[in-house]
Amino acid sequence: MTGTPVAESRLRNALILVVALVLSLAVFFGLRHQNQQPNLQTLAATAVPYDQAVTNGKPTLLEFYADWCSSCRAMSGTVASARQQYGDRINFAMLNVDNDKWLPEVLRYEVDGIPQFVYLDGGASPRGTSIGEQPSGVLAANLEALIHGDALPYAKTQGQTTAYNPSFEGSGRNASDPRSHGSQVVDPG
Repeated sequence: MTGTPVAESRLRNALILVVALVLSLAVFFGLRHQNQQPNLQTLAATAVPYDQAVTNGKPTLLEFYADWCSSCRAMSGTVASARQQYGDRINFAMLNVDNDKWLPEVLRYEVDGIPQFVYLDGGASPRGTSIGEQPSGVLAANLEALIHGDALPYAKTQGQTTAYNPSFEGSGRNASDPRSHGSQVVDPG
């Protein structure tokens, strides 16, 4: 029993329409998901806790950041990609400078611009510090050197930063304009 040619044609056209709609939605949501930067809260929530990072014997990339920092947000995709590539060999730890809990570390590592990246060897000793937005190739070269115990090739890089001065009044936020930008590099050795 077959239907009439008109009924078969309508059924075929309806099926084609449904498949086209499903494929269009899949492409739309797939592209939308692909273009989204990971947010800082998600990266921080899935980062290695600082106390574990400095005691587990693995090298560490320590990032000081703030949720309001445009340069930190701009680096989120680069950091997420690096974590995906090197996360089995390097700890990725994140410390929010707005959380007064991290004030001792902010002072210890002399954070004065964010994002600030501190490269720690397996014994938690600083090997280098770079402040500001870093190209993915620069970050990768530094991480490769850190893994192999070599000198960091780009420890003296500069990038766009958001100025940060720790507050001792408990606010954790800079009293000046947090969106003022500059660049600075600290070389610990």
